[in-house]
Amino acid sequence: MSSKPPITVSRLDIERLEALLERLPAAEADRLDPLVAELDRAEVVEPSAMPDHIVTMNSTVVFEDVGNGEKMTLTLVYPSAAGAAGTVSIFAPVGSALLGLARGQEIDWPTPDGRNRRFKVLDITYQPEAAGHLHR
Repeated sequence: MSSKPPITVSRLDIERLEALLERLPAAEADRLDPLVAELDRAEVVEPSAMPDHIVTMNSTVVFEDVGNGEKMTLTLVYPSAAGAAGTVSIFAPVGSALLGLARGQEIDWPTPDGRNRRFKVLDITYQPEAAGHLHR
């Protein structure tokens, strides 16, 4: 597996995600160890200092599954907003993989069946911080 690219996460997103993770039952929290590992290694910046080419919570991202060339556009949301068309929960594997990536970055992400999928961020069509929505 290739090394993971550096990621950047806003302080507000980290605080909200850590609060959500703390409230989960242990079995569910264990399943989210990859997300916790991503948060632990992230560079944390203030929302107002977030570069506009980084995937943050509530960003709409165009990305590609490098293995099969499939392109997807999804909005990265908190679990309470998941389930709507075009959304992916931060607690889903692909959601955890996308958070904090910059446009053009790729990441390998393990699938439940033990394989790896490689995702590449092609574009970020909406980012709350860039739009001035700092407290979403």
